[in-house]
Amino acid sequence: MRFTQVLCGTASAVVLAGMGAGAVQAKQAAQTEIPTVDSIIVTAQKREQNLQDVPIVVTAVGAKQLEGAGVRDIKDLQILTPGLNVASTSNETNTTVRIRGVGTVGDNPGLESSVSVVIDGVYRPRNGVAFNDLGEMERVEVLKGPQGTLFGKNTSAGVINVLTKAPDFEFGAEAEATFGNYGAKGGSVAVTGPIIADKLAGRLFAAKRERDGFYTIKTGAGPRTATDDANQDFYTIRGQLLATPTDELKFRFIGDYTKRDERCCVGVQIVTGPTGAILDALSADSGVSIPAKPFDRISYANRPTDQQIEDKGVSLEGEWTTPWLGGATLTSITAAREWTTNNGQDVDFSTADIAYRNSDQWRTRFKQFSQELRYAGRTEKGEWLIGAFYANEDLDQLTPFRYGASYETYLGLLLSGGASPTFVSALTGRAPGTSYTAGSGSLDTYAQNSKSLSFFTNDTYHLTDRIDLTIGLRHTHELKTLATQYTNLPGNNGCAAALGRTGTIVGIVGAANASTVIGNLCLPWTDPGFNSYSSKQKRNEKEWTGTFKVSAKVTDDIMSYVSWAKGYKAGGFNLDRSRIGLGAPNPDTSFAPETVESIEVGFKTSWLNRRLSVNSAFFHQSYKGFQLNTFTGVSYIVTSIPAVESFGVDTDLLWFTPIRGLSLQGGVTYAETEYGPFIAPTGVSPRLSDARLSFAPLWSASLAASYEHDIGSSLLFHANLSGKFSSSYNTGSDLAPQKVQPKMTVLNGRIGIGSQTGLWTVDAWAQNLTNKKYYQVGYDGPLQSGTYDAFLGAPRTYGVTLKAKF
Repeated sequence: MRFTQVLCGTASAVVLAGMGAGAVQAKQAAQTEIPTVDSIIVTAQKREQNLQDVPIVVTAVGAKQLEGAGVRDIKDLQILTPGLNVASTSNETNTTVRIRGVGTVGDNPGLESSVSVVIDGVYRPRNGVAFNDLGEMERVEVLKGPQGTLFGKNTSAGVINVLTKAPDFEFGAEAEATFGNYGAKGGSVAVTGPIIADKLAGRLFAAKRERDGFYTIKTGAGPRTATDDANQDFYTIRGQLLATPTDELKFRFIGDYTKRDERCCVGVQIVTGPTGAILDALSADSGVSIPAKPFDRISYANRPTDQQIEDKGVSLEGEWTTPWLGGATLTSITAAREWTTNNGQDVDFSTADIAYRNSDQWRTRFKQFSQELRYAGRTEKGEWLIGAFYANEDLDQLTPFRYGASYETYLGLLLSGGASPTFVSALTGRAPGTSYTAGSGSLDTYAQNSKSLSFFTNDTYHLTDRIDLTIGLRHTHELKTLATQYTNLPGNNGCAAALGRTGTIVGIVGAANASTVIGNLCLPWTDPGFNSYSSKQKRNEKEWTGTFKVSAKVTDDIMSYVSWAKGYKAGGFNLDRSRIGLGAPNPDTSFAPETVESIEVGFKTSWLNRRLSVNSAFFHQSYKGFQLNTFTGVSYIVTSIPAVESFGVDTDLLWFTPIRGLSLQGGVTYAETEYGPFIAPTGVSPRLSDARLSFAPLWSASLAASYEHDIGSSLLFHANLSGKFSSSYNTGSDLAPQKVQPKMTVLNGRIGIGSQTGLWTVDAWAQNLTNKKYYQVGYDGPLQSGTYDAFLGAPRTYGVTLKAKF
């Protein structure tokens, strides 16, 4: 019985072309069997194992459960996984994954992820790179805690391991069409089958999806014309070839391409500060929401928020069962990927024309080549594995900041207490409109190269028939270089003029206020010290990581284990302007690596003739040099927090109930996450010391119920209800109380009917069934003291899906 069949509680109904009546009857007879947990196979240790035998906390979700919960990308996955949080910010490429309350804010591409995303064995350099329709998934494994031995790099908090469906040597085809609210429409087609009998098979998947945005936009005087945001418009294609030239040799080639052309992401005000009245006065209509009404989903943006993403790559996986060492397997995975995003942004999140980033210049591009080699085998005494991993990654970032027509006026009204729109001119001595000329600003380029080479081994020794010892070790050498070119555009004159008139400014505003006024006139993008300033930096790191596990079969149905593991996340460079003082760029924007040591004590149990599994583990994770990325409302600051702890209990449950066709899958995570005591540097909130981390609910729980039942002799009814509960947590990196998200429960549902042979199905579905209103991320309103904004979670969406299989 295949993994996807077991996890979903019923056998998958796949009808092959030309299947006869006898075969259909045999298929239906197989579907009446009540499944057990024995065949839930995962690859958490780079080899196929029964989930109940793996001494790691793994939440494994099969294809049918993913479909029932409406999971198409990693953000959707969190509804099925307790302790998993996925959030996006200023664009959907800035996606951050957290496990057990630990993760790295994704807005700054200079920081790598604490939770690694691996798709078909290929490591992805950032979480946002994996935020696409993943197509036909075989299963997803969420590995919790540091996985610093086997999985690529940057796994200090965990791994999301995605496995898509491979080509099949029997013909099959499927088509799907979906229609929903917000004008949603889309579809996909998939076909698989033999090209050369028993030697070469192929699989092709293609999808196109569109949807209107979740927000109504007030555009003011423009130039923006689009009146919605957070829409969907993309297509994706994935092709595969599976070659088996001999019984000992297998190759799998995968090529994929995704193109997105959308609008994302606007924020909403959750608290409108005193600057709101000034923005209102400078706008053709309401500048911002006064008072704040975030869940009206009305946003304010006079500038476009274009989001154009191109993601493409190829990989070749080869497996050779060698004639040596008892038929040990040599595995090679070679991959090349390129990912580019262009984004536009209304920086001030208002209809006043204050500041913006244009999509033709705000660009991030990753190019990555990776190679992994593994040689693995088994003996009577255990299993062994040795391997090597290499990655060469180029990151190019182009970051603009442009003044809108009202930037200088807005700054003047702020500094004069609303009294004078030409106050900046009085301070700088320049004619109105020439200190911060509309369209001027800054344009910075960052070119980073990262090379990573590691060697690893992971070996299990059978000390007795019931006791195993697993030892893993990895050595990583990481080399990073960064070349940066800062540029102030012509017309960016305000700060230089102010620095030449400090005495005059003191006379106008008084000595007590002069430094604050000059500081606002000399924000990072105005500082003349950056004009034509370039720098080159280099980091060279070497680190040992590994694991030590002892597991014991207490009985045939109970396995207990104790494990220690060390994880590592590389240091890097802050890709933003950083200063040691006015006119003095910081020549060293580097930050240190992050390391973690973890202890787990767990057990995995099976009950009721192995139809029920209950797995639980106590964990304690101690981080050193935790990489914190903070947005101050002006710029990003990266700080290494000396100590962070995450400890608690993970529990997972899977039950194939006595009610035929009904299965339950869920879990609970209790996680205490705390910053250790530290003295906050400038720009970092003192609230953090001894406080709980952001995006770290104390409790989270998920439960998914799936049910199938025959209707007569030809029809099959199916239903799924999936829910995720989170206790309250703060959504801001500075832990401002205004950014707290109260406790919440989100539900997804699906109900449908189809033929028992699987030839066709019709489903009605809803995501966020109860229309729960919640914050994804809270943040300080840019250039707006006292204003707090948020990016919201998606509202209720619903629709119908029709499927046909051939």
